[in-house]
Amino acid sequence: MKAHTKETQATMTPQKALDFLKEGNVRFQNNLKANRNLLEQVNDTSDGQFPFATILSCIDSRVSAELVFDQGLGDIFSVRIAGNFVNEDILGSMEFACKLAGTKLIVVLGHTSCGAVKGACDDAKMGNLTKLIEKITPAVNAVSEPKDASLRNSKNLDFVDTVSKKNVELTIDRIHAESPILSEMEENGEIKIIGAMYDINTGAVNFY
Repeated sequence: MKAHTKETQATMTPQKALDFLKEGNVRFQNNLKANRNLLEQVNDTSDGQFPFATILSCIDSRVSAELVFDQGLGDIFSVRIAGNFVNEDILGSMEFACKLAGTKLIVVLGHTSCGAVKGACDDAKMGNLTKLIEKITPAVNAVSEPKDASLRNSKNLDFVDTVSKKNVELTIDRIHAESPILSEMEENGEIKIIGAMYDINTGAVNFY
């Protein structure tokens, strides 16, 4: 499989980009990697890059976007931060990726048993991590069940995963609210902004 070119990127649509990722995740789950010569892709992309998607994911070592979607060099922009939330720098990176570099799809990718989300569920305090976790706290507060405070912590993995999904949804809301550029591109059908959850037990990505 060759690296994407300006020509192949130009034929890409938001739905086609999503289909590429879905197909790649199926290959990943079945341990069937696309046939790629990565050194050849190094050469192919030496004069430029033409990715088709931008993926915001957690820094979790089990959730490498290139691996779980079976993509090669030059295929995707990968933005990683614990808890997969956005700030000005990440929004600026996304605007560059879509408006200037031509990607057609933004995926906010959460995952099960997320450590950053667990920290937010437990209201953990530790150095600079405290401020990071505060970015995820709105998702904790937005999940109403269970009401029993003793069940609203990292030991309740169902609660953690529900908060993770809500965090993805709130992150998408922030993208729409804080980036007029990306919102306008989506309204014009130039890009699609979607959420997804990666299951660390199965390797499957559930898009929503």
